[in-house]
Amino acid sequence: MVEQKATNVKWHHGKITKEERAELLNQKGATIWLTGLSGSGKSTIAVELEHALIENKHQAFILDGDNIRHGLNKNLGFSPEDRTENIRRIGEVAKLFTEANIITVAAFVSPYREDRDNVRKLLGDGEFIEIYVKCSLEVCEERDTKGLYKKARAGEVKDFTGISAPYEEPLNPELTIDSSKLSIEESTRTILDYLETKGYVVF
Repeated sequence: MVEQKATNVKWHHGKITKEERAELLNQKGATIWLTGLSGSGKSTIAVELEHALIENKHQAFILDGDNIRHGLNKNLGFSPEDRTENIRRIGEVAKLFTEANIITVAAFVSPYREDRDNVRKLLGDGEFIEIYVKCSLEVCEERDTKGLYKKARAGEVKDFTGISAPYEEPLNPELTIDSSKLSIEESTRTILDYLETKGYVVF
């Protein structure tokens, strides 16, 4: 838990309630948390999911691991401590988006189970949807779209998840998508069906 250093601050509420925003947007805010190894397809699924939601007149926005590290988390590396802080900050951003009833699509390796569980605790009941994008290390290495696995195997990249750093699989995710068996379109459809069935969106 991060210490609250500023003591003279308080939370300011607006005039628009969360329920009013939900009615206005015709959707319930939630954070869809895509977790899995590098190369498993998280970012690709996130892009397709955001596009599909917006095409159907729903408000959605992607929080992507690489994008966040260009700005908000540019001062963080890949040590266990930095990884934890990375996810903590992202969780706080996702919470704000979710409070605004935006469907937030978060795509992060997020290798530590405790870090993901802490984000779940930040959000309200039913607002954190953990989706395990399952893909074997062998398949991820074959894809190696960024060339990172090759560099990790050569010792050029330290603390690389799956090679020199651990990945803790989710124990009870809301959904598991095997990206080695499902196409991007099928994976996206699976998530959309879940959102509609659970009442987050109406198509």
